[in-house]
Amino acid sequence: PGSTFKPITALIGLKNNAFTADEDFGSEGHEWQKKDSWGAYHVTTLKTYEPVVLKNAIMYSDNIYFAKVALKTGRNHFEKTLDVLGFNSQLPFEINMGKSKYSNTGHIETEIQLADSGYGQGQILMNPLHLATLYTAFVNQGNVLEPTLEYEKNYVPKVWLANAFSEKDINSVLEGIKLVVNNPNGTGYVAYNEEVDLAGKTGTAEIKSSKDDTDGTEIGWFIVTSTDDTENPLLLLSMVEDVKNIGGSAYVAKKDAEILNEWFK
Repeated sequence: PGSTFKPITALIGLKNNAFTADEDFGSEGHEWQKKDSWGAYHVTTLKTYEPVVLKNAIMYSDNIYFAKVALKTGRNHFEKTLDVLGFNSQLPFEINMGKSKYSNTGHIETEIQLADSGYGQGQILMNPLHLATLYTAFVNQGNVLEPTLEYEKNYVPKVWLANAFSEKDINSVLEGIKLVVNNPNGTGYVAYNEEVDLAGKTGTAEIKSSKDDTDGTEIGWFIVTSTDDTENPLLLLSMVEDVKNIGGSAYVAKKDAEILNEWFK
């Protein structure tokens, strides 16, 4: 899922009291490692900014920040919370879907793998429907809704995971994903819409066999949701394969902007 997973990492860290939304992690430049035993491996990020707090880390999509959140949370809390959120389980849906998982072996094996997992890399695999379902918590007071296949005009939503997150934690992360779409520095600003308040997250996931693999492909993601009481609310997730040479997640966000403009106008 790449960076679309970062808001989930943030919610997990907040839920486990691993950090606070206004805690300044400090700028590390464009690369960072926790300790020398990581050898040549560094977590890299594209932009520097201050202060290094949650809302800005989401807006600038800072890999280093979310690697640190995962490490602060710890492997056990990280894995257990993901299990509660439906990882390694079947979604409550009319069609059997592939299960999301955080490791090929059933457990996150190393600190580096945990750090990479924090920003949606490592061995994190997510079913797109599962990801979209977890994002319903941002507009339902921390409750995760149950997905359904068939449209019904007067459908009454069913809650799948009640009180998965506190409203305080939801609002802290929501502030950041709103900036993604509404701030000119946000990675999803191309989808900004004057007609409705939106929040979302882009993601460009690298699919490669190792850090040194230069031939790997990229998957582009964009997830966006209306956040106010609009007459026609919408949560939209798109994923496009092989976006490496066509603009990454920006390509996806631009295409979705056309859908959003048509939907809300």
